[in-house]
Amino acid sequence: MTAASGTLPIRIEQDVVLARQTARQVAVACNLRLIDQTKLVTAASELARNAVIYGGGGTMEWEILESGLRKGVRLVFADQGPGIPDLAQALTDGWSSGSGMGLGLSGSRRLVDEFDLDSAPGAGTRITITKWT
Repeated sequence: MTAASGTLPIRIEQDVVLARQTARQVAVACNLRLIDQTKLVTAASELARNAVIYGGGGTMEWEILESGLRKGVRLVFADQGPGIPDLAQALTDGWSSGSGMGLGLSGSRRLVDEFDLDSAPGAGTRITITKWT
């Protein structure tokens, strides 16, 4: 992968697979350790799936970052779905608005170095995650 940034539409389940593959390619290009690649890919998979299931589809933007000697990967998942009415509740382990185990958002937050969630009812959801080398 030569691009330092890009955007991938996430509309159907197959796009979740493409998001996971793209996250892995970007993580490898950034020289993340294998364990950190796995953490980033796992978080990306969860967030992409949420965008399809709860947000009605959206996008994943990626970017390779450099800060001094560190490199990192930033992924931004955005949708125009119904939004999340209670962010604190949504980030609680075990809480799910659907039939899942309730580990998607809180689990994704634990897997990355930086996690930012911006959502409101009727305004969609935007989640930014970053993993550093």
